[in-house]
Amino acid sequence: MNQIDCRKVWLASAVFLLMALCGRFAEAQFSGPALGITAEVNPPITITTDPAILFPAGRDAYLGIGDVLSIRIYGNQDYTPVARIGVDGTVQLPLIGSVMVNDLTVHQAQNLIAQKLISAGMYRDPQVSIQISESPNQVVTLMGEVKGIVPVVGQRRLFDVLAAAGGGGGTGGGATTVVGGGGGLPSTASHVLTINRYGAAEPIVIDLGTDPAKSALINIPIFPRDTIIVPRVGVVYLLGAFKVQGAIPLQQNSPITLMKVAALAGGPGFEGKYSDLRIIRTTGTTRQVVRVDIMKVINGKVPDPVLQAEDIVFMPTSPMKAVIKNGGIATLLGIISILIVAVQQ
Repeated sequence: MNQIDCRKVWLASAVFLLMALCGRFAEAQFSGPALGITAEVNPPITITTDPAILFPAGRDAYLGIGDVLSIRIYGNQDYTPVARIGVDGTVQLPLIGSVMVNDLTVHQAQNLIAQKLISAGMYRDPQVSIQISESPNQVVTLMGEVKGIVPVVGQRRLFDVLAAAGGGGGTGGGATTVVGGGGGLPSTASHVLTINRYGAAEPIVIDLGTDPAKSALINIPIFPRDTIIVPRVGVVYLLGAFKVQGAIPLQQNSPITLMKVAALAGGPGFEGKYSDLRIIRTTGTTRQVVRVDIMKVINGKVPDPVLQAEDIVFMPTSPMKAVIKNGGIATLLGIISILIVAVQQ
């Protein structure tokens, strides 16, 4: 290889290196979630507002397997059986035998037993009363960031149940936040709760909010066999040219903005492309990418974007800035010197 060929190789290598540092060879646009994903991200949530659902006039207890029933007939001291509901959902009673009472309310079971006594010709119009003397089912189950099983006889209020379950404990073991006028919740817990009510077709969704003055509107009655789900609060993910990368938990008492997240991450790094920051948001199965100039946000020239759960904040790295940061200005000057020498030869 002669001297001219060597110069051409050196020049081509230098140009190639400069292109790698200062430009991009190709771009691929990702327009949606990966193929095969069917689970929605950030599905829409409808808060329950119907007073008839939130504050029902009354709710009869449901009978379940394992309940011990004390049965009486008004004005009759001879018929006083005590029976446990078996695994098949029935109780064995004198005079009428097996009676299926599982999943019936107390009043429904009373009417059924009375009807069977009449059909058997034992009583004309018995006034049957049932008392649950022992039950593994008269409890409320809490799942998620607050876990526990709370006994409930008749009904209790939501804040009482959260406090009884140890709302301040949770799985995070950290600080608690006061909810309305009730007990505390872990800082990792969302304020939007889901209550699966036994016998109800749809779950009840409650937003605890942060205003104690409105606590009476959300301190709803809780009944036995309800399941309260306290989900984990959402997070925002930081990637790219930030001093600290990772997940930032959302705060329940105030919205979190881009500037707050950047501050928690130690601020943008020197190597970042400030004009090309991207907020990637997925709602349902739709992905949206919004480009933001973070310097304009810092200088107050554009509004500070409010972030949502599962947002991804990505700041690309500028190759030229990365070279300066990692190798120093001497590296950049060395590359320029090679180009100058190659051209002059």
